[in-house]
Amino acid sequence: MSREILSLKQASQHINIEANELKHVAQRGEIAAFTRGDDWFFDHRDLDEWAQRNLLSVNERELKAHHGAMMDKNRRESRENWGIARYFSEQVIDLELTAKAKAGMIRDMTDLAAKSSFVYDSDALFKELLAREEAASTAIGMEVALLHPRFHDPYLFEESFIAYGRSLRPIFFGAPDGAGTRHFFLICSTDHERHLQMLARLAMLSHGTDLLERLNEAKSPQEALEAIVFTEKEFLDL
Repeated sequence: MSREILSLKQASQHINIEANELKHVAQRGEIAAFTRGDDWFFDHRDLDEWAQRNLLSVNERELKAHHGAMMDKNRRESRENWGIARYFSEQVIDLELTAKAKAGMIRDMTDLAAKSSFVYDSDALFKELLAREEAASTAIGMEVALLHPRFHDPYLFEESFIAYGRSLRPIFFGAPDGAGTRHFFLICSTDHERHLQMLARLAMLSHGTDLLERLNEAKSPQEALEAIVFTEKEFLDL
């Protein structure tokens, strides 16, 4: 597979970060990059993987700033229907996951995503999710994990969607606060930028709304979907 190379300006625009800040990140060796003369360049895949890890680890203030930059960009481009609620469906919501350990939960979420009929290769997806967790946990605390593959290769998904699973009991998933995790969102995106938007929005809804309380109260996939739709609309109306 060919590797797309981005200039510093292109890279900073792609992940919504100031060019000087991204340059300093590269200079500190936190992200792979190379120089030609005074110019900096980034591998698209390495850039996206770093952006995903960074989004999951920033504090709430930085997350709000990043999310705000995405909203401004989407508004400038007059994009319609860019919210994430439309990527959920009852078919890929399960409120009774029974796995007792991390690997088992990743398998359960992979199987749940496969019910969408948009997953080309379930085994490949499972391996990608395992590799992502080995690199760094996608658990963000508050009993939430935002699972996703490291890369967005075209063979994984036919369309973008998000699967949601609620565990019957909290399991250890490597959350920074050391607490167990019960709410699992699996982001399945065919597009790099859309993926980052999904990740940022889900993190914002988990941090800054009562979505998790509503999901805890949901008695059916339909009620869970209604909770997601209502909470995002309420969030956008603020």
